[in-house]
Amino acid sequence: MDAIRDRTLVGSSDLDLDAVKRPSREEAMEAVRTLIAWAGDDPRREGVIDTPKRVVDAYGEWFAGYTLDPAKELSRTFEDVQGYDDIVMLREIEVESHCEHHMAPFLGKAYVAYMPTNRVVGISKLAKVVEIFAKRLQTQETMTQQIADAITDSLRPAGVAVLIDANHQCMSTRGVHHRHVSTITTQFTGVFKTDPTLRQRFLDFANKK
Repeated sequence: MDAIRDRTLVGSSDLDLDAVKRPSREEAMEAVRTLIAWAGDDPRREGVIDTPKRVVDAYGEWFAGYTLDPAKELSRTFEDVQGYDDIVMLREIEVESHCEHHMAPFLGKAYVAYMPTNRVVGISKLAKVVEIFAKRLQTQETMTQQIADAITDSLRPAGVAVLIDANHQCMSTRGVHHRHVSTITTQFTGVFKTDPTLRQRFLDFANKK
């Protein structure tokens, strides 16, 4: 892939992503060697000589979301719902992501629901959409919005609800060094936004032990 081309990123309309040339694997490894040296270590030392390769491999896994399309995951839907007209919800979806400000991990859980109209999607696809956006650099706020938008655009449901609860290592391991602090973000659309009773049901389900 010669250039990073991702049209699904929210807030990227002012960037010419086609002009961003993706470095080669060797260039990426050389960048890691530079960071090792900047940290004060010798990148030729036995203990870290293979670190650039491992870091690049890890980045390929952590940021695989740039090569995946959430709309494609949500494209196969089922219209035979036999009259079902209530919440479809997934609880405690694992979130493993990295903040765009420090590239530090943030880890937590996502709770995603939608109110179907005339079609539903395989439940694993909702978890896959969370994973796709998590495997990119962004803020938790942006990711929450992206998940809601992707489900809304593909399924056209009566409403979408998303809650993410995560711990940010850019806050716990640097800066203010406050541990055990979680960040909660929410996004409600359609009936989840206009109907407080329905919204509360979602929150009750999310808090259910």
